[in-house]
Amino acid sequence: MLDKDMREPLFDYLDTEFGKVRTIEEKIIKKSRADVLAITDGAIIGIEIKSDADTYTRLATQVKDYDKYCDYCYIAVGESHRLHAAEHVPDHWGILVISPDGEVREQREAELNKKVKLKTQLDLLWRPELLGIQMKYGYPKYANKKRSEIYDYLIERLDEEQLKKDMTDQLFERDYTVFDIPALKKPHPKAERKKPSGSGILAEKSLLHVSHYVGKRGSGRRKRRRSK
Repeated sequence: MLDKDMREPLFDYLDTEFGKVRTIEEKIIKKSRADVLAITDGAIIGIEIKSDADTYTRLATQVKDYDKYCDYCYIAVGESHRLHAAEHVPDHWGILVISPDGEVREQREAELNKKVKLKTQLDLLWRPELLGIQMKYGYPKYANKKRSEIYDYLIERLDEEQLKKDMTDQLFERDYTVFDIPALKKPHPKAERKKPSGSGILAEKSLLHVSHYVGKRGSGRRKRRRSK
């Protein structure tokens, strides 16, 4: 199976397994491009797709980067990789096998990733979303503080489980049709000349970026939008 043939069965599987789920495709995380980030209630699930035409050449780096952001990680493979996938990913990674007829089987269940850091996950939020969490609890806006300082402020004051739920709520409700929110941030006059960093963090002084979006379950159809 090719990558493009594996995605729709995979999304259907995620809908069935998790119910409330929102998936982001082709998201830059550190040095890798995550094939799928599935946002669920209080957790981020990362899925790397290896089709029958793919190799494991870059997988070691991809595994390290997924482990920095995802609470649970899976490798989704075609039948040709079924017998060898476990040799290439850590024991805490799950394995999904997608057959040519579109059936998705969980060959190995993913375990909670103990390497993930909440502070790193907060980097996935846009600045207005981060501000939304601050406003929810009546915290100061701290417009002039670095993002990392705001992360530390929230982590010190909120229970980790609650903060993670707030974070995934923001990601779940994200409006990808909004590129800028003037009421919440004023663009730098040179913003359009600045390029997003390659770290996987959305550049705050450029247009907000989304690679792909697949809509919520029950929306009637899946929507995929590319940024301009």
